[in-house]
Amino acid sequence: MFEGFSQRTIDFMWNLRFNNNKEWFDAHKDDFVNDFQSPMKALGREVYEQVSADFEDHGFIHKVSRIYKDARRVRDGEPYRANLWFSIERPSEEWTSTPVFWFELAPERWSYGLGYYSAKAVTMAKLRARIDKSPKAFEKLVAPYAAQSEFALSGEDYKRRKESPTALTADWYNKKSISLISENPIGDELFSAELKCRIVAGYAFLMPLYDYFITLDSDPAPDEKVK
Repeated sequence: MFEGFSQRTIDFMWNLRFNNNKEWFDAHKDDFVNDFQSPMKALGREVYEQVSADFEDHGFIHKVSRIYKDARRVRDGEPYRANLWFSIERPSEEWTSTPVFWFELAPERWSYGLGYYSAKAVTMAKLRARIDKSPKAFEKLVAPYAAQSEFALSGEDYKRRKESPTALTADWYNKKSISLISENPIGDELFSAELKCRIVAGYAFLMPLYDYFITLDSDPAPDEKVK
């Protein structure tokens, strides 16, 4: 059962960041398992179980990241991550271009939200085509997000702004990829079982947007030139 992370979790992450080598990690592997991996897995499992029960028709799976970096990506001589995350998503061979829910814990902060790791250019072109076709419907969909402070719209903008059909759709229209992110400092909430409730409520709030994004792949490719 998830009962919150602890100060030991934070201490382990900072120590690993400054001692990122096999000798140190092997000597502190029990700390990793007990203070970092186990609570992360418990949180991910319990959030997933609740979300799956609330949205049982979505066919979600969940994944927890590994502490070990892919050997092909160890270019800095540091074989371990100082952060962990879990995701809730539909099964996909192209997970980087599929919308996912996630939670991440790093030494200095924690975050959670919904978005793409890297949306395909054609996916964002399909989003713009939908907005062009029915801007008022999209404004209605995203109105709740403009009226809250939990999640911030994030993602790289096009250097040359595209002309959106309305002012209220402009920020969404000009993203190369999209995420809704809640960024938080390390604090008491992280050390409480109530963290799970906040994440579950946040995912439920974001679900209408997830449902919108997940259907973009079935749209026809737009006429606009995709770059």
